[in-house]
Amino acid sequence: MAETTSGGFSLMQVLKTLALCAGYIALSGGLINFNKYLMHKGRFPHPMALTAMHMFASLVLTSLVLLVRPSAMPSVEACKGKMTKLYKYLAPIGFLFAIMLYGSNRAYLYCSVAFLQFMKEANVVLVFTFSALAGLQFFNRQRVIVIAWVILGSSLCVHGELNFVFIGFALQGVSQLAECARAVVAELVLTGSEFKLDPLSYTFFMAPVCLVVLGIGNVITWDHSVITDLAVWWPYLIPNACIAFCLNVMIAQVIKETSAVGFIITGVVKDICLVVFSSVFFHDSITANQWLSFSVTLSGVFFWSFMKVFPDHAAVKTFEKMVGIGYGPFPGAPLGKKQIESEATPLLGEKKV
Repeated sequence: MAETTSGGFSLMQVLKTLALCAGYIALSGGLINFNKYLMHKGRFPHPMALTAMHMFASLVLTSLVLLVRPSAMPSVEACKGKMTKLYKYLAPIGFLFAIMLYGSNRAYLYCSVAFLQFMKEANVVLVFTFSALAGLQFFNRQRVIVIAWVILGSSLCVHGELNFVFIGFALQGVSQLAECARAVVAELVLTGSEFKLDPLSYTFFMAPVCLVVLGIGNVITWDHSVITDLAVWWPYLIPNACIAFCLNVMIAQVIKETSAVGFIITGVVKDICLVVFSSVFFHDSITANQWLSFSVTLSGVFFWSFMKVFPDHAAVKTFEKMVGIGYGPFPGAPLGKKQIESEATPLLGEKKV
């Protein structure tokens, strides 16, 4: 019989989730710094071509898996006859994913890794906001205040940047909007009752859509130096693309296991690691004001998570009293018992009964 925690979850499931999150953090952090290295103007400063290579590698490698071991991708067979409906979801996911990849990679040309990670702390709020707009979550005064808390910290981080470049800021902002919208829609096809794609099949179906979008982008922004740089840097680009493939599969698995919000919160831990790594090894300039504002942002994100996991904790109740929230069926009222139970389910997953 599987050992369980006090919350009724299998200990093995908890360890599996922690291992997935750790793997995602390691792969994502490694790829971000690898991309930053390649995007240097003297190496391979072609974000559109680089992201297209990432998705081409994902398509080729998932196709090889399907050819050699089709049992590892059961959703491919299960989705036959549903492809038209499936691609109504995958088309926007692929489009958003392509925008996210291009925007985040191009932003490295203008901004430091640390600054870009500071900006990403607003992602938890963005994911929740998109879910609320879709009718999947609801706003109350308590949540709005914590959202303002996180946004304040993020804006202070931006204000304190020593080498602020607006175009880099804008590219990263668009990239984050695309990433958060993609995560919410991706959860529907990964955990929803209709499809429940496995991570490899999800990557296999999504890659062609991304490639079409990125192919058009490459035609529009084509630079003949891509070919000459490719001839020099291909020994680095191949492992870079393989890491990107592993990360794409890992992202799908983490969203499937933890929900879109869980995936974004895992990203917060990754951001902390990247900021420290970037400061120590790449000597990125980080002001005292940015460290302080980063702490403000993180404290808001962690309090948000704390409210979701422990809605009846004394600290949460005290906070509700401080912001003047009363109980009752009106806007601004805290979670009732049934609402608290519904919050334990993934944003776009099925209700557990």
